[in-house]
Amino acid sequence: MLARALAPLALLLLVPPALVGPAHNHARDDAAPLRQPAPTLAATPPMGWNSWNHFACDVNEQTIRETADAMVSSGMRDAGYRYVVIDDCWQVSRDAAGTLVADPQRFPHGIKALADYVHAKGLEFGIYTDAGTNTCQGRPGTLGHEVQDARTFAAWGVDYVKEDWCHARGLDAPTQYRKFRDALTRTGRPIILSLCEWGYNQPWDWAPRIGQLWRTTDDIEDKWGSMLSNLDQSAQHATVAGPGHWNDPDMLEVGNGGMTSDEYRAHFSLWAVMAAPLIAGNDLRAMTDTTRAILTNPEVIAVDQDALGAQGFLVSEGPPDLQVWAKPLHDGSRAVVLFNRSDSSAKITASFHRAGLYADSATVHDLWSHRDLGTFGGSFATTVAPHAVVMIRATAAGTRH
Repeated sequence: MLARALAPLALLLLVPPALVGPAHNHARDDAAPLRQPAPTLAATPPMGWNSWNHFACDVNEQTIRETADAMVSSGMRDAGYRYVVIDDCWQVSRDAAGTLVADPQRFPHGIKALADYVHAKGLEFGIYTDAGTNTCQGRPGTLGHEVQDARTFAAWGVDYVKEDWCHARGLDAPTQYRKFRDALTRTGRPIILSLCEWGYNQPWDWAPRIGQLWRTTDDIEDKWGSMLSNLDQSAQHATVAGPGHWNDPDMLEVGNGGMTSDEYRAHFSLWAVMAAPLIAGNDLRAMTDTTRAILTNPEVIAVDQDALGAQGFLVSEGPPDLQVWAKPLHDGSRAVVLFNRSDSSAKITASFHRAGLYADSATVHDLWSHRDLGTFGGSFATTVAPHAVVMIRATAAGTRH
């Protein structure tokens, strides 16, 4: 991917989405009607795996097959991960008819056979393209071939397409992404469209009516600071997320080795509370038990996949870098993350009222230790390690008069 400097961060939301006005429509997007994606497509944030974060261009047929095998044997499929997505570098050219050609050395049996293999594992298959003339790594892009590429992907059995935004100078993002969305729709095959233009064209204003997820940030790196930056950027747009359309702060780095286990738990918890797509980016074939336990934690995944489809938000921020995040859940409870961004252990207090629970007391369940912690009046407080989280589910136990 192209290296891109991080955009300046705006202030984080400090109020629940219900108290924030609707996002303004993108002016150039008003001229043409945009269809809302089918509600059954990505009704909850997509979960899967993408090759880029760990393998970059060093991707091939054998790696993808082994990854699909590992997704099953590790328990990730049963935990909810469905999509196996090949990122950039799978394609090398177009043939005389203009059809995309996969690298014959790396994918000797072709993409259709690979998709069939993935499907036989009870998984779904995803692929990468670019809206411009070329992909970020200089391979053929989709510009001018939208209908042809959509038909090719459908014929191959593709279930998910990530469309990048390299080599797209002078193009209008809503127009180009809508064009490819329409081409995918006309194939008759349900295909998730993941828009990846890094938030440069304010996609939160128009992408909810085009694709199922859209990047709100630059590319993530396997570093604490990069994870925080993407968190802060994506948190600003909570009001536009919901079933069928999700803010995407980029793929997970859990297990790639650049952060500590506490930092990876924080990463996973915060992506879940933001209702972000959970797209693993590690080598599934060589996961440690700790990495597997983070990625397959059923109680944290349930927060991300909650049927209400609300994106969580920052409800309070204490002395330097002590934060409380909350996400409304369909049964009226709240997922709450007590997040210590600082370098020292610190006590953090979460007010139930500020999290949206208007009750005299609440029962608290820890989602990482899987323990009921008891009933607390008004708030819950605990000491949180540096660069770590405590993640709880709080359920009203009494009515506030």
